[in-house]
Amino acid sequence: MKNSWKLASLLCGAVLMTACGSDTDTGSDADGDSNGGGEGSVDLVINSFTDELAYPIEVFEERNPDVNIDLQIIPTENYVDTLRPALESGSGAPDIFTGEIVYLLDWIEQDYWMDLNEYNVDEWSDDYLDYVWELGRNEAGEMKALSWQTTPGGIYYRRSIADEVFGTDDPDEIGEMFSTMDGLLDAGEELANAGYRLFPDEGSIAPYTMGNNPEPWVNDNNELQMTDARLSYFDYAKELRDNEYSALAPAWSPAWYASFNEPITYNAGWEEMAEGEETTEVFGVSLPTWGLHSVLKTDAQATAGDWAVTNGPSAYFQGGTWIGIYEGSENKDVAFDFIQMLVNDEEFLTQWVEETGDVLSYKPVMEEVAQDYSDDYLGGQNHYEFFLERAEQIDPSNVTRYDQRLDQMFGASVGAYVDGVLTKDEALEEFYAEVQNAFPDIEVPESN
Repeated sequence: MKNSWKLASLLCGAVLMTACGSDTDTGSDADGDSNGGGEGSVDLVINSFTDELAYPIEVFEERNPDVNIDLQIIPTENYVDTLRPALESGSGAPDIFTGEIVYLLDWIEQDYWMDLNEYNVDEWSDDYLDYVWELGRNEAGEMKALSWQTTPGGIYYRRSIADEVFGTDDPDEIGEMFSTMDGLLDAGEELANAGYRLFPDEGSIAPYTMGNNPEPWVNDNNELQMTDARLSYFDYAKELRDNEYSALAPAWSPAWYASFNEPITYNAGWEEMAEGEETTEVFGVSLPTWGLHSVLKTDAQATAGDWAVTNGPSAYFQGGTWIGIYEGSENKDVAFDFIQMLVNDEEFLTQWVEETGDVLSYKPVMEEVAQDYSDDYLGGQNHYEFFLERAEQIDPSNVTRYDQRLDQMFGASVGAYVDGVLTKDEALEEFYAEVQNAFPDIEVPESN
Protein backbone atom coordinates (compact mmCIF):
# COMPACT_ATOMS: atom_id res chain seq x y z
CA MET A 1 0.00 0.00 0.00
CA LYS A 2 1.24 3.41 -0.86
CA ASN A 3 -0.88 5.80 1.01
CA SER A 4 -1.57 9.12 2.46
CA TRP A 5 1.02 10.00 4.99
CA LYS A 6 3.00 11.60 2.24
CA LEU A 7 0.00 13.79 2.73
CA ALA A 8 -1.74 12.21 -0.18
CA SER A 9 0.17 13.68 -3.06
CA LEU A 10 3.96 13.39 -3.14
CA LEU A 11 4.27 9.70 -2.33
CA CYS A 12 1.41 8.70 -4.54
CA GLY A 13 2.68 10.87 -7.35
CA ALA A 14 6.13 9.38 -7.04
CA VAL A 15 5.41 5.69 -6.84
CA LEU A 16 1.81 4.97 -7.61
CA MET A 17 0.25 6.74 -10.48
CA THR A 18 -0.25 6.20 -14.12
CA ALA A 19 -3.24 8.25 -15.15
CA CYS A 20 -6.07 6.24 -16.64
CA GLY A 21 -9.49 7.27 -17.85
CA SER A 22 -12.25 6.86 -15.33
CA ASP A 23 -15.25 7.60 -17.50
CA THR A 24 -15.55 4.16 -19.07
CA ASP A 25 -18.97 2.66 -18.40
CA THR A 26 -18.96 -0.91 -17.15
CA GLY A 27 -21.35 -1.73 -19.94
CA SER A 28 -22.76 -4.59 -17.88
CA ASP A 29 -26.01 -6.19 -18.95
CA ALA A 30 -28.43 -8.31 -16.98
CA ASP A 31 -27.01 -11.72 -17.89
CA GLY A 32 -23.46 -10.91 -16.89
CA ASP A 33 -21.93 -10.52 -20.38
CA SER A 34 -20.19 -7.17 -20.70
CA ASN A 35 -17.78 -5.08 -22.74
CA GLY A 36 -17.56 -7.51 -25.62
CA GLY A 37 -16.19 -10.45 -23.63
CA GLY A 38 -16.68 -14.00 -24.83
CA GLU A 39 -19.87 -15.92 -24.19
CA GLY A 40 -20.32 -16.41 -20.46
CA SER A 41 -17.43 -14.11 -19.60
CA VAL A 42 -17.64 -11.27 -17.10
CA ASP A 43 -15.74 -8.02 -17.32
CA LEU A 44 -15.08 -6.13 -14.09
CA VAL A 45 -13.92 -2.54 -13.86
CA ILE A 46 -11.91 -1.51 -10.81
CA ASN A 47 -11.05 2.11 -10.05
CA SER A 48 -8.18 2.82 -7.70
CA PHE A 49 -5.55 5.43 -6.89
CA THR A 50 -2.86 2.76 -6.52
CA ASP A 51 -1.33 0.06 -8.68
CA GLU A 52 -1.07 -2.39 -5.78
CA LEU A 53 -4.08 -4.35 -7.05
CA ALA A 54 -2.26 -5.41 -10.21
CA TYR A 55 -0.86 -8.55 -8.57
CA PRO A 56 -4.15 -9.80 -7.02
CA ILE A 57 -5.90 -9.11 -10.32
CA GLU A 58 -3.36 -11.28 -12.12
CA VAL A 59 -3.91 -14.09 -9.61
CA PHE A 60 -7.70 -13.79 -9.79
CA GLU A 61 -7.75 -13.90 -13.59
CA GLU A 62 -5.53 -16.99 -13.56
CA ARG A 63 -7.97 -18.66 -11.19
CA ASN A 64 -11.00 -17.41 -13.13
CA PRO A 65 -10.22 -17.44 -16.86
CA ASP A 66 -13.74 -16.27 -17.73
CA VAL A 67 -13.24 -13.01 -15.82
CA ASN A 68 -11.47 -10.01 -17.32
CA ILE A 69 -10.57 -7.14 -15.01
CA ASP A 70 -9.86 -3.61 -16.17
CA LEU A 71 -7.87 -1.74 -13.50
CA GLN A 72 -8.24 2.00 -14.06
CA ILE A 73 -5.82 4.03 -11.97
CA ILE A 74 -6.78 7.63 -11.28
CA PRO A 75 -4.12 9.94 -9.80
CA THR A 76 -4.64 10.54 -6.11
CA GLU A 77 -5.05 14.28 -6.51
CA ASN A 78 -7.91 13.73 -9.00
CA TYR A 79 -9.43 10.61 -7.49
CA VAL A 80 -12.31 12.01 -5.43
CA ASP A 81 -13.35 14.68 -7.94
CA THR A 82 -13.22 12.19 -10.81
CA LEU A 83 -14.90 9.23 -9.16
CA ARG A 84 -17.58 10.85 -7.01
CA PRO A 85 -19.74 12.11 -9.94
CA ALA A 86 -19.70 8.62 -11.50
CA LEU A 87 -20.71 7.02 -8.20
CA GLU A 88 -23.53 9.49 -7.67
CA SER A 89 -24.90 9.32 -11.21
CA GLY A 90 -24.08 5.70 -12.06
CA SER A 91 -22.66 6.79 -15.40
CA GLY A 92 -19.20 5.35 -15.84
CA ALA A 93 -19.20 3.85 -12.36
CA PRO A 94 -16.87 0.87 -11.74
CA ASP A 95 -17.84 -2.46 -10.23
CA ILE A 96 -15.23 -2.15 -7.49
CA PHE A 97 -13.39 0.87 -6.17
CA THR A 98 -10.94 1.66 -3.41
CA GLY A 99 -10.86 4.46 -0.88
CA GLU A 100 -8.23 5.72 1.49
CA ILE A 101 -8.53 6.88 5.05
CA VAL A 102 -8.65 10.55 4.02
CA TYR A 103 -12.24 10.27 2.79
CA LEU A 104 -13.23 6.77 3.91
CA LEU A 105 -15.42 7.91 6.81
CA ASP A 106 -17.36 10.18 4.48
CA TRP A 107 -17.81 7.61 1.70
CA ILE A 108 -19.04 4.77 3.93
CA GLU A 109 -21.98 6.97 4.93
CA GLN A 110 -22.99 7.47 1.28
CA ASP A 111 -24.75 5.06 -1.06
CA TYR A 112 -21.58 4.38 -3.04
CA TRP A 113 -20.55 0.98 -1.68
CA MET A 114 -23.00 -1.86 -1.12
CA ASP A 115 -23.41 -3.45 2.30
CA LEU A 116 -21.04 -6.43 2.25
CA ASN A 117 -23.01 -8.04 5.05
CA GLU A 118 -25.29 -9.25 2.27
CA TYR A 119 -22.49 -11.80 1.79
CA ASN A 120 -22.28 -12.47 5.54
CA VAL A 121 -18.86 -10.88 5.95
CA ASP A 122 -19.82 -10.06 9.54
CA GLU A 123 -18.94 -13.69 10.26
CA TRP A 124 -15.27 -12.81 9.52
CA SER A 125 -14.91 -10.02 12.06
CA ASP A 126 -13.00 -11.94 14.73
CA ASP A 127 -10.20 -12.63 12.25
CA TYR A 128 -9.40 -8.96 11.63
CA LEU A 129 -7.69 -6.21 13.55
CA ASP A 130 -10.41 -4.20 15.23
CA TYR A 131 -9.52 -0.74 14.01
CA VAL A 132 -9.27 -1.83 10.36
CA TRP A 133 -12.58 -3.68 10.52
CA GLU A 134 -14.47 -0.95 12.32
CA LEU A 135 -13.32 1.86 10.04
CA GLY A 136 -15.09 0.17 7.12
CA ARG A 137 -18.43 0.04 8.97
CA ASN A 138 -20.86 2.96 8.81
CA GLU A 139 -22.95 4.36 11.65
CA ALA A 140 -25.86 2.07 10.71
CA GLY A 141 -23.63 -0.98 11.17
CA GLU A 142 -23.33 -1.76 7.45
CA MET A 143 -19.94 -3.08 6.32
CA LYS A 144 -19.17 -0.93 3.29
CA ALA A 145 -15.44 -1.51 2.75
CA LEU A 146 -12.75 -3.94 3.83
CA SER A 147 -8.98 -3.67 3.92
CA TRP A 148 -6.36 -6.38 3.63
CA GLN A 149 -3.70 -4.29 5.36
CA THR A 150 -2.86 -2.53 8.59
CA THR A 151 -0.61 0.52 8.73
CA PRO A 152 0.61 1.25 12.27
CA GLY A 153 3.77 3.29 12.56
CA GLY A 154 6.99 3.28 14.50
CA ILE A 155 10.46 4.77 14.64
CA TYR A 156 12.97 3.21 12.26
CA TYR A 157 16.50 3.78 13.49
CA ARG A 158 20.12 2.97 12.66
CA ARG A 159 21.43 0.12 14.78
CA SER A 160 25.09 1.17 14.50
CA ILE A 161 24.35 4.65 15.85
CA ALA A 162 22.18 3.26 18.65
CA ASP A 163 24.92 0.89 19.72
CA GLU A 164 27.52 3.66 19.71
CA VAL A 165 25.45 6.23 21.61
CA PHE A 166 23.17 4.15 23.84
CA GLY A 167 25.22 0.99 24.23
CA THR A 168 22.48 -1.17 22.72
CA ASP A 169 20.65 -1.56 19.44
CA ASP A 170 17.90 -3.75 20.89
CA PRO A 171 14.44 -2.51 19.76
CA ASP A 172 12.84 -3.27 23.14
CA GLU A 173 15.46 -1.31 25.06
CA ILE A 174 15.37 1.60 22.61
CA GLY A 175 11.57 1.52 22.73
CA GLU A 176 11.64 1.82 26.51
CA MET A 177 13.75 4.97 26.15
CA PHE A 178 11.31 6.34 23.57
CA SER A 179 8.13 5.52 25.52
CA THR A 180 7.58 9.17 26.52
CA MET A 181 8.13 12.44 24.70
CA ASP A 182 10.55 13.54 27.39
CA GLY A 183 12.49 10.30 26.97
CA LEU A 184 12.59 10.85 23.23
CA LEU A 185 14.04 14.33 23.71
CA ASP A 186 16.55 13.06 26.27
CA ALA A 187 17.71 10.62 23.59
CA GLY A 188 17.93 13.57 21.19
CA GLU A 189 20.29 15.30 23.61
CA GLU A 190 22.54 12.25 23.86
CA LEU A 191 22.62 11.89 20.10
CA ALA A 192 23.39 15.59 19.62
CA ASN A 193 26.28 15.37 22.07
CA ALA A 194 27.68 12.51 19.98
CA GLY A 195 27.31 14.51 16.74
CA TYR A 196 24.07 12.99 15.45
CA ARG A 197 20.53 14.24 14.90
CA LEU A 198 17.53 12.38 16.28
CA PHE A 199 15.29 12.94 13.21
CA PRO A 200 15.52 14.52 9.77
CA ASP A 201 12.86 17.10 10.70
CA GLU A 202 10.34 17.97 13.38
CA GLY A 203 7.55 16.12 11.56
CA SER A 204 8.74 12.81 12.98
CA ILE A 205 7.29 13.70 16.40
CA ALA A 206 3.88 14.73 15.02
CA PRO A 207 2.33 11.23 15.31
CA TYR A 208 3.03 11.16 19.05
CA THR A 209 1.53 14.49 20.07
CA MET A 210 -1.99 13.10 20.56
CA GLY A 211 -0.78 11.61 23.84
CA ASN A 212 -1.38 8.23 25.43
CA ASN A 213 -5.06 9.01 26.04
CA PRO A 214 -5.95 10.60 22.72
CA GLU A 215 -9.17 12.34 21.85
CA PRO A 216 -10.50 12.78 18.32
CA TRP A 217 -9.83 16.07 16.55
CA VAL A 218 -13.60 16.71 16.48
CA ASN A 219 -16.04 15.41 19.10
CA ASP A 220 -19.68 14.41 18.77
CA ASN A 221 -20.73 18.03 19.31
CA ASN A 222 -18.61 19.14 16.35
CA GLU A 223 -16.14 20.89 18.64
CA LEU A 224 -12.43 21.05 17.85
CA GLN A 225 -10.51 19.22 20.57
CA MET A 226 -7.31 21.09 21.40
CA THR A 227 -5.92 18.91 24.18
CA ASP A 228 -2.79 19.72 26.16
CA ALA A 229 -1.03 16.83 24.45
CA ARG A 230 -1.90 18.21 21.02
CA LEU A 231 -0.81 21.72 21.98
CA SER A 232 2.50 20.30 23.20
CA TYR A 233 3.50 19.82 19.56
CA PHE A 234 4.43 23.50 19.50
CA ASP A 235 6.88 23.18 22.39
CA TYR A 236 8.35 19.81 21.46
CA ALA A 237 8.93 20.87 17.85
CA LYS A 238 10.56 24.11 19.02
CA GLU A 239 12.81 22.20 21.39
CA LEU A 240 13.89 19.88 18.57
CA ARG A 241 14.72 22.85 16.37
CA ASP A 242 16.39 25.08 18.97
CA ASN A 243 18.57 22.27 20.33
CA GLU A 244 19.41 21.06 16.82
CA TYR A 245 18.06 17.57 17.44
CA SER A 246 16.72 17.59 13.88
CA ALA A 247 18.70 18.02 10.66
CA LEU A 248 16.25 20.48 9.04
CA ALA A 249 15.71 18.06 6.17
CA PRO A 250 12.00 18.41 5.29
CA ALA A 251 10.03 15.21 4.72
CA TRP A 252 10.21 13.96 1.12
CA SER A 253 13.00 16.41 0.20
CA PRO A 254 16.26 15.19 -1.42
CA ALA A 255 18.04 15.73 1.89
CA TRP A 256 15.42 13.67 3.75
CA TYR A 257 15.96 10.69 1.46
CA ALA A 258 19.75 11.12 1.51
CA SER A 259 19.77 11.11 5.32
CA PHE A 260 18.91 7.41 5.32
CA ASN A 261 22.15 6.55 3.52
CA GLU A 262 24.87 9.03 4.43
CA PRO A 263 25.79 12.22 6.25
CA ILE A 264 23.88 15.17 4.87
CA THR A 265 24.37 18.92 4.80
CA TYR A 266 22.78 20.41 7.89
CA ASN A 267 19.80 22.60 6.98
CA ALA A 268 19.88 21.67 3.30
CA GLY A 269 16.12 22.12 3.16
CA TRP A 270 14.80 21.66 -0.34
CA GLU A 271 18.07 22.81 -1.92
CA GLU A 272 20.74 20.63 -3.44
CA MET A 273 23.33 19.67 -0.85
CA ALA A 274 26.61 21.52 -1.27
CA GLU A 275 30.07 20.16 -0.62
CA GLY A 276 32.22 21.60 2.11
CA GLU A 277 29.36 22.61 4.40
CA GLU A 278 28.61 21.27 7.87
CA THR A 279 27.27 17.73 7.66
CA THR A 280 25.41 15.58 10.10
CA GLU A 281 24.13 12.03 10.33
CA VAL A 282 20.51 11.20 11.17
CA PHE A 283 19.56 8.48 13.64
CA GLY A 284 15.94 7.67 12.77
CA VAL A 285 12.61 8.57 11.22
CA SER A 286 8.93 7.93 11.99
CA LEU A 287 7.17 5.95 9.27
CA PRO A 288 4.23 3.53 9.06
CA THR A 289 4.46 -0.09 7.95
CA TRP A 290 4.58 0.74 4.25
CA GLY A 291 7.58 3.01 4.82
CA LEU A 292 9.82 -0.04 5.12
CA HIS A 293 9.22 -1.26 1.57
CA SER A 294 8.16 1.93 -0.19
CA VAL A 295 10.77 4.24 1.32
CA LEU A 296 13.66 2.59 3.16
CA LYS A 297 14.20 -0.57 1.12
CA THR A 298 13.81 1.51 -2.03
CA ASP A 299 15.86 4.56 -1.10
CA ALA A 300 18.21 3.41 1.69
CA GLN A 301 19.99 0.45 0.15
CA ALA A 302 23.43 1.63 1.29
CA THR A 303 22.41 1.08 4.92
CA ALA A 304 20.53 -2.20 4.48
CA GLY A 305 20.89 -4.41 7.54
CA ASP A 306 21.64 -1.46 9.84
CA TRP A 307 18.01 -0.65 10.61
CA ALA A 308 15.49 -1.68 13.25
CA VAL A 309 12.02 -0.43 14.19
CA THR A 310 10.65 0.39 17.62
CA ASN A 311 7.82 2.25 19.27
CA GLY A 312 7.47 5.94 19.95
CA PRO A 313 5.57 7.42 22.91
CA SER A 314 2.17 6.29 21.58
CA ALA A 315 0.62 4.06 18.94
CA TYR A 316 -0.55 5.53 15.64
CA PHE A 317 -1.33 4.57 12.08
CA GLN A 318 -0.95 6.38 8.77
CA GLY A 319 -2.74 5.60 5.57
CA GLY A 320 -4.63 2.53 4.48
CA THR A 321 -6.61 1.33 1.48
CA TRP A 322 -10.18 0.04 1.78
CA ILE A 323 -12.12 -1.66 -1.01
CA GLY A 324 -15.79 -2.33 -1.72
CA ILE A 325 -18.39 -3.00 -4.40
CA TYR A 326 -20.35 -0.27 -6.15
CA GLU A 327 -24.00 -0.38 -5.11
CA GLY A 328 -25.17 -0.30 -8.73
CA SER A 329 -22.82 -2.96 -10.10
CA GLU A 330 -24.46 -5.73 -12.10
CA ASN A 331 -21.54 -8.07 -11.37
CA LYS A 332 -21.70 -8.08 -7.59
CA ASP A 333 -21.19 -11.82 -7.11
CA VAL A 334 -18.00 -11.90 -9.16
CA ALA A 335 -16.86 -8.64 -7.61
CA PHE A 336 -17.31 -10.16 -4.17
CA ASP A 337 -15.32 -13.24 -5.20
CA PHE A 338 -12.43 -10.90 -6.00
CA ILE A 339 -12.70 -9.05 -2.69
CA GLN A 340 -12.97 -12.32 -0.79
CA MET A 341 -9.74 -13.52 -2.37
CA LEU A 342 -8.04 -10.20 -1.64
CA VAL A 343 -8.94 -9.98 2.03
CA ASN A 344 -9.94 -13.47 3.22
CA ASP A 345 -8.16 -16.15 1.17
CA GLU A 346 -5.34 -17.59 3.26
CA GLU A 347 -3.45 -19.07 0.30
CA PHE A 348 -3.50 -15.80 -1.60
CA LEU A 349 -2.72 -13.64 1.41
CA THR A 350 0.28 -15.76 2.29
CA GLN A 351 1.54 -15.23 -1.26
CA TRP A 352 0.74 -11.52 -0.95
CA VAL A 353 2.93 -11.14 2.13
CA GLU A 354 5.79 -12.88 0.36
CA GLU A 355 5.28 -10.70 -2.72
CA THR A 356 4.91 -7.30 -1.06
CA GLY A 357 5.94 -7.45 2.58
CA ASP A 358 2.60 -5.86 3.46
CA VAL A 359 1.40 -6.15 7.05
CA LEU A 360 -2.07 -7.69 6.85
CA SER A 361 -5.23 -6.97 8.81
CA TYR A 362 -6.18 -10.67 8.54
CA LYS A 363 -4.79 -12.13 11.76
CA PRO A 364 -4.68 -15.87 10.97
CA VAL A 365 -2.14 -15.39 8.17
CA MET A 366 -0.19 -12.70 10.02
CA GLU A 367 0.10 -14.79 13.16
CA GLU A 368 1.40 -17.70 11.09
CA VAL A 369 3.89 -15.57 9.16
CA ALA A 370 5.07 -13.74 12.29
CA GLN A 371 5.96 -16.88 14.23
CA ASP A 372 9.55 -17.22 13.06
CA TYR A 373 9.99 -14.25 10.75
CA SER A 374 13.28 -12.45 10.33
CA ASP A 375 14.00 -9.50 8.04
CA ASP A 376 17.62 -9.12 6.98
CA TYR A 377 17.12 -5.44 6.15
CA LEU A 378 16.15 -4.87 9.79
CA GLY A 379 19.09 -6.80 11.14
CA GLY A 380 17.00 -9.95 11.57
CA GLN A 381 14.12 -8.26 13.42
CA ASN A 382 10.60 -9.68 13.29
CA HIS A 383 8.80 -6.46 12.39
CA TYR A 384 5.51 -8.26 11.74
CA GLU A 385 5.27 -9.19 15.40
CA PHE A 386 6.07 -5.61 16.40
CA PHE A 387 3.51 -3.98 14.11
CA LEU A 388 0.74 -6.40 15.03
CA GLU A 389 1.22 -5.48 18.67
CA ARG A 390 1.06 -1.76 17.81
CA ALA A 391 -2.03 -2.24 15.64
CA GLU A 392 -3.91 -3.80 18.55
CA GLN A 393 -3.47 -0.52 20.47
CA ILE A 394 -5.18 1.68 17.87
CA ASP A 395 -8.65 2.95 18.80
CA PRO A 396 -10.84 3.58 15.73
CA SER A 397 -13.16 5.84 17.73
CA ASN A 398 -10.48 8.53 17.64
CA VAL A 399 -10.47 8.69 13.84
CA THR A 400 -12.56 11.38 12.15
CA ARG A 401 -13.13 12.40 8.56
CA TYR A 402 -11.35 15.69 9.24
CA ASP A 403 -8.05 14.21 10.41
CA GLN A 404 -5.77 14.62 7.43
CA ARG A 405 -6.80 18.20 6.62
CA LEU A 406 -6.52 19.21 10.27
CA ASP A 407 -3.16 17.46 10.63
CA GLN A 408 -1.87 19.35 7.62
CA MET A 409 -3.15 22.73 8.78
CA PHE A 410 -1.93 22.24 12.33
CA GLY A 411 1.48 21.07 11.14
CA ALA A 412 1.80 24.20 8.99
CA SER A 413 0.94 26.41 11.96
CA VAL A 414 3.47 24.64 14.17
CA GLY A 415 6.03 25.04 11.39
CA ALA A 416 5.38 28.78 11.18
CA TYR A 417 6.00 29.04 14.93
CA VAL A 418 9.16 26.95 14.85
CA ASP A 419 10.49 28.98 11.92
CA GLY A 420 9.93 32.19 13.86
CA VAL A 421 7.37 33.53 11.41
CA LEU A 422 4.57 33.62 14.01
CA THR A 423 4.34 33.56 17.78
CA LYS A 424 2.62 30.53 19.31
CA ASP A 425 -0.56 32.54 19.93
CA GLU A 426 -0.53 33.90 16.38
CA ALA A 427 0.04 30.44 14.93
CA LEU A 428 -2.80 28.97 16.97
CA GLU A 429 -5.11 31.83 15.99
CA GLU A 430 -4.23 31.30 12.32
CA PHE A 431 -4.95 27.58 12.68
CA TYR A 432 -8.38 28.25 14.17
CA ALA A 433 -9.18 30.68 11.38
CA GLU A 434 -8.18 28.14 8.72
CA VAL A 435 -10.27 25.43 10.37
CA GLN A 436 -13.29 27.74 10.54
CA ASN A 437 -12.85 28.66 6.90
CA ALA A 438 -12.43 25.06 5.70
CA PHE A 439 -15.07 23.54 8.00
CA PRO A 440 -17.66 26.15 9.05
CA ASP A 441 -19.60 23.47 10.93
CA ILE A 442 -16.72 22.91 13.38
CA GLU A 443 -16.75 25.04 16.52
CA VAL A 444 -13.22 26.18 17.39
CA PRO A 445 -12.02 27.29 20.80
CA GLU A 446 -11.80 30.98 21.54
CA SER A 447 -8.34 32.42 21.06
CA ASN A 448 -6.50 33.65 24.14
